Amino acid sequence: MDTAIYLLERYGLLVVFVNLLLTEGGLPIPAYPTLATAGAMMGASGLDATALIGTAVSASLVADIAWFWNGRRNGRRILRALCKLSMSPDSCVRQTESLFAKFGVWSLLFAKFFPGMTNITVALAGVTKTPTIVFLLLDMIGAALFVGVPIGLGWLFRDAIADVLATVANLGLIGILMLTVALGIYVGVRWWQRRTFIKQLEMDRISVDQLIELIDGGQDPLILDVRPPEVRQQEGIIPGALPAHPADAGAALEGYSRDREVVVYCSCPNEASAAVACLHLKRAGFHKIRPLAGGTDAWVQSGRPLQMGLFGLI
Repeated sequence: MDTAIYLLERYGLLVVFVNLLLTEGGLPIPAYPTLATAGAMMGASGLDATALIGTAVSASLVADIAWFWNGRRNGRRILRALCKLSMSPDSCVRQTESLFAKFGVWSLLFAKFFPGMTNITVALAGVTKTPTIVFLLLDMIGAALFVGVPIGLGWLFRDAIADVLATVANLGLIGILMLTVALGIYVGVRWWQRRTFIKQLEMDRISVDQLIELIDGGQDPLILDVRPPEVRQQEGIIPGALPAHPADAGAALEGYSRDREVVVYCSCPNEASAAVACLHLKRAGFHKIRPLAGGTDAWVQSGRPLQMGLFGLI
């Protein structure tokens, strides 16, 4: 442990840069402990506040620029990739899209304070073709606010943190093992939350071909699109689908028979938003509900077009 503290004292800026780069790059590594510790060691270790904040912000910008340009180049496909890689539930994509739709590019100022939303917000800025200079300015301010909080708290409670570090240092190898176990528990809990969420949403899917059979067979299934409004406007909807937010779908469909076949779709890799809507519809009394396997991606890949135009909102 003495070695770890020595490294932080001597290579504090490098440690902070690497930690922030990996965290903002998408790895489930917490940045707050490193930033708070570095803040507590300012002065005693020769770390300068300006250099510390500048290093942390620079690392964040490097990672964010990569996600921004990926979003600009690959469009919404990068969101699906983030959804697959994220340790947070897939609903984070939908929640972040709703946040971005409400606040626009200004959400870059505070998105970093919400776990699971940072990379998606940055990618959305690229997807929506936000001017690079605007993105850099707002992202830099947002990063400075984000890193400034733990650094400031670390400096404010530097005596308490110094005591903790001294205790861990005295424990030697045991201290290192304790920190390793703590990090392992953190990552494990995040993974368990994701797996629990996905398992909760496991239910029978309907394929595109099966949906077409229902339509051609005259069964007139009720098709619900649970993607955000701006996504529907940009990409179009499956012909005949009704726009419906997952949480409001049950109340908005009061006039429909509870025995009617309902098909729900979104654009998430695991159909997470669609499955959430299915759970709400079940609680509202509907009996025959299935998410569309593959969502809009599967529909387009089957060679069938999406309907473009203005759609009413539910």
